[in-house]
Amino acid sequence: MADAAVRGRGDLTQGNIGPTLLKFAIPTLASSILQSLNGTINAIWVGRFLGEHALAATSNANMVMFLMTAFVFGFGMASTILIGQYWGRRDVDEARKIFGTAAGAFGIVTIIIAIAGWFLSPAILHALGTPGDAEQLALEYLRVIFLAMPALLLLTLLMMALRGAGDSLTPLWFMIVAVVLDSGLNPVFILGLGPIPRMGIAGSAMSTLVGNYVALIGLLIHMYAKDLPLRLRGRELCYLWPNFAILRTIVTKGLPMGIQMVVISMSALALVGLVNREGVDTTAAFGVAMQLWTYVQMPAMALGAAVSAMTAQNIGAGRWDRVNAITRSGVSYTLLITGGLIVLLTLADRSVLALFMGSDSPALPIARHIHMLATWNFLLFGVTMVLFGTVRANGAVWAPLIILAVGLVAVRFGWIFATYGSLGADALWSSFPVASAANMLLAVAYYFKGGWRKARMAVQPSVDECIEEAEATREPGGALNPAG
Repeated sequence: MADAAVRGRGDLTQGNIGPTLLKFAIPTLASSILQSLNGTINAIWVGRFLGEHALAATSNANMVMFLMTAFVFGFGMASTILIGQYWGRRDVDEARKIFGTAAGAFGIVTIIIAIAGWFLSPAILHALGTPGDAEQLALEYLRVIFLAMPALLLLTLLMMALRGAGDSLTPLWFMIVAVVLDSGLNPVFILGLGPIPRMGIAGSAMSTLVGNYVALIGLLIHMYAKDLPLRLRGRELCYLWPNFAILRTIVTKGLPMGIQMVVISMSALALVGLVNREGVDTTAAFGVAMQLWTYVQMPAMALGAAVSAMTAQNIGAGRWDRVNAITRSGVSYTLLITGGLIVLLTLADRSVLALFMGSDSPALPIARHIHMLATWNFLLFGVTMVLFGTVRANGAVWAPLIILAVGLVAVRFGWIFATYGSLGADALWSSFPVASAANMLLAVAYYFKGGWRKARMAVQPSVDECIEEAEATREPGGALNPAG
């Protein structure tokens, strides 16, 4: 009965697809919003208390943190999908093995990253071309951020794993803990309030460290106190020693998804370089537009992740009859929510943009123009993310990466260089819908005509495991069916 109760938790293979998907996606969306607000609030604290040089220093160090998070994102997503497939098959033990391998292996990796990062921080900042007057501040900040990396990355991994088992609410609560502590403790550590010594810019990083370690420890305690399905007890603790067959699958499937994040960020950085040539007002306007886009793209990202987890469970359960319906619901919700958000921002664009730059700023009309030309591209982007979420759930991870690279690199910059002579700066802003349209059309073609349904995400057993499986006596319902 206990196992049946565990297997029943987080079941995304039953019930009405639309409401189930939306209920599962909303906490993920809320977590994303909190993370972005956390970054915005921390930047305000640093800018207000320490000035522009400190703000520039944190920006350089945060680029490193983003790349590290992108690294874990791919492997966390692979773990989420694997856990989801085995959860859909009602194979709780195998889901725990995957969770144990992911947590054990990347726990070791994050400690190595923290130690190496502490010593290599000066070289990293030099490679980034950090301005000389901000380099010492960036070094103080980055070294503490590297010490926070084990908690930050493991917390991300655990939250993604829980979503694979159908639980998106628990990660939200502990994201709230991390964000409240991080944002709230920033002025305490920066200024040295009460018994806390004044730490300056290192204090901003220290608040991140404390917030994430407290949230990680709290989440682990909660998992055992509430007996959440993925907790490991007794003999299951040996699952923390990495199973190399599982680890190989996580790495080979996760690597393309991690690279995808890098491609997106590199494309954005290259575009910023082109925007900088247009002058200070245009650069400021584009920076404000990107602040808005951070929030506009969140529904698509959250629904794409929810579709991936839900589809993985249904594929694992052999419920292919539900896969197309999950995708349709994801696309519909994405268009509805993102479209509504774009309409609201368009109706109130002057007021919203003025919050960042003032109503009399010369950059304001430029920002409004960028918004009108480019923001609607996130409707197309949303459809692409949902389709990618579906195909990845069955192990098709290289095609989405290739499609994104084609759209964000070849199409985007090909369009810019081909039309800049006639369109001027508008070539930059129009490259957003052009690239998104190319990505969406390729994603639709792959969804309907590609071979993703024949892909496999399941762990390939070793020779010894195959022999053991052949010789073992098993219940018929315990055998695993191929994914698809």
